[in-house]
Order: sequence, then structure tokens, then C-alpha cells
Amino acid sequence: MKIARFVEGGQPRLGIVEDGVVYRAEGDLFDPGALRRGDAVGPLDEVELLTPVQPGKIVAVGLNYALHVTENDPTRQVPDEPVLFMKPTSALLPHGGVILLPPGNRIDHEAELCIVIGRRASRVPEAQALDYVLGYTCGNDVSHRDYQRKDGQWVRAKGFDTFCPLGPVIATDLDPNDLAIQSRLNGEVRQNSRTSNMIFSPVFLVSFISNVMTLEPGDVIMTGTPEGVGPMQPGDTIEVEIEGIGTLRNTTRARD
Repeated sequence: MKIARFVEGGQPRLGIVEDGVVYRAEGDLFDPGALRRGDAVGPLDEVELLTPVQPGKIVAVGLNYALHVTENDPTRQVPDEPVLFMKPTSALLPHGGVILLPPGNRIDHEAELCIVIGRRASRVPEAQALDYVLGYTCGNDVSHRDYQRKDGQWVRAKGFDTFCPLGPVIATDLDPNDLAIQSRLNGEVRQNSRTSNMIFSPVFLVSFISNVMTLEPGDVIMTGTPEGVGPMQPGDTIEVEIEGIGTLRNTTRARD
């Protein structure tokens, strides 16, 4: 099942997406088996979408594809444990939204598979990790490289408003272990990999992070980006496509 959130009559609504069409849905996002499909709203790209979930927190993983670890720094070592940081929920941006680029020399796109937590998870064994997952969506970990290098830690570099595009849907029936992941800038492929190239698998990440902090329903884990990250300029269109989920598309403009 593919689940979306959209705006209708000025209010957030839940939807089921089938064959590129959004249908109204009744029920609980975190109980997809009980969702009831209603009338059609319209084609996915013509409906005003929200982020497919409103997380309480966004936990991100850095340096999780070996070829990305060294692409900007050939001396960087492959980590022996996941590198964790967090993005604020104020950075969220839906499919179709505009990424606002503050002044700087380089602001990069980063295509990422995102895990959406379905139920409260604390100290979860790896063998049971998927029992706590609602589904998966596409994310773009927009990164201001000037501040990432200057600050040492990544909160400012990763935390600007609009720096966390997410969507367009949550895919609930998906094996995350070997999915094609791609980014395209103005139609040109920039990142092209598979989730099987992760250093730390999605299942391992859910277990590892839940042993650090309790994950609540709706929380999002961004699992890292493959090689090929690169800068965006005002007026660009950036797309993140993941097999079985769909395409997250956003445009950019300079921040006022």
C-alpha cells in the first residue's frame, strides 16, 4: 500500500495512492490494514501533498555508503558504527515544495531512503526491527557544505527550513534491502546506486538507534546517501526516485 497526506478544504487528509491516483482514506495511518479507501481526489502530481508523515523527530545517518565516505575527502575512514545526527522538524518540506537556498558557496542534494517508524521502539533486537516499521519514503538531506565544514557538527548545515524534503508517499509493503536509489538534477542523473550498498542496513539502523533513543510512531530515520552528491542552484529541479516508492520532486530558489 502507498499512503499519502494531502490538503483538502484547508485541512490535512489521509489518502491511499493507487496507479498514480490519490483516493480519500479513513482510518489510522499507523494501522494501514484498517484504512478504508474512498473516492478519488485526483492524480498524485495535481493534489496538494503534505509530507507523508509528521514526525516527532528525524534521525539521520551520515556516511552510510562506502563510496560516499571518500568522495569529498579521500582520507576519511569508513565508520565502524553509524554516524548519527538529527534534523529539526521545521526543516520538513513536501513533494512539490520549494527548497530555499541561503547564501553560500555550496548547498548539496542527498538522495536517501527514509524509514517511517510504526510503533514505539525501545531497545529493539535486530531480528525484530521490521516489526516496528510502518514503511518507507524518499528523502533529500539538503546540506550546506560551508557550515558543515566550519561548524564541525552538522546541525546548522542540515537544519535550515526546507532542508528536509520528504515524500511523496509511504510504501508499506517493501523490502528495503536492495532498492534502486537515484537523484536527478534538472533531469540529469547525479546519484545512482542501490540500498544494498549501505554499510549499515535499514534493519540494523532501526535496532541500533532504538538502543540509543526511543523511537515513536511517525519518527523518521534517514539512512544515508550514496556517492554523487552535488550542488544545487536557484531555479533547479531536484528529484529523488526510489524503487517501489516513487519520485520526490522539488524546485529551488534563493532565500529572501
